Amino acid sequence: MLSYSTTSTDSQLLESSWYAIYTRHQHEKTVAQILTGKGFNTFLPLYATTHDWKDRTKALTLPLFPCYVFLKGGIERRLQIITTPGIYGLVSSAGQPAAIPDIEIEAIRRVVDSGTRVEIHPFLKCGSWVRVKCGLLAGIEGILVRKKNASRLVLNVEILGTAAAIEVAAFQVEAVTAPRGRDSNNGPGNGSRYSRNSEAIAPA
Repeated sequence: MLSYSTTSTDSQLLESSWYAIYTRHQHEKTVAQILTGKGFNTFLPLYATTHDWKDRTKALTLPLFPCYVFLKGGIERRLQIITTPGIYGLVSSAGQPAAIPDIEIEAIRRVVDSGTRVEIHPFLKCGSWVRVKCGLLAGIEGILVRKKNASRLVLNVEILGTAAAIEVAAFQVEAVTAPRGRDSNNGPGNGSRYSRNSEAIAPA
């Protein structure tokens, strides 16, 4: 009975956890669309930007985390995932798909859904941790950085070694002693692979 309970719990964790898929360049939207059509729960955060050409300026929506698509559960259908055109493989740790803390995905999702201007930002290993204390994004935590006369809240996705950032005002945030809901063993350099140059996980 104990063995059955443990297996059931592990299965539930696999189904409820978020993972990252590493894709070919500029294939993120296609991969997300195909996987969604296969019945997978995907999340592809986008941000708005403009590109200037000689004769025109064009508004674009681009992946906030280039070459990555997030996937919730579905790992037991691994073969269907990694055989999808445009996919290199699943981000892994110690040879297994690496789960991403829910709190990291939830923060990104809330920022994107709120319509707040968000941009790609370099990953930060350390800094002053703060929490948004008011407004639509209350409760979100990240690292506070200052650039010129503006403050930015950096939201890391540790297993990928990448981040996004939004502008915040000083009165909107408060200091916290330590980030919550994150597994320190899943950060870059702690056994994670497929951050840009890893190998695909072989199908089970």
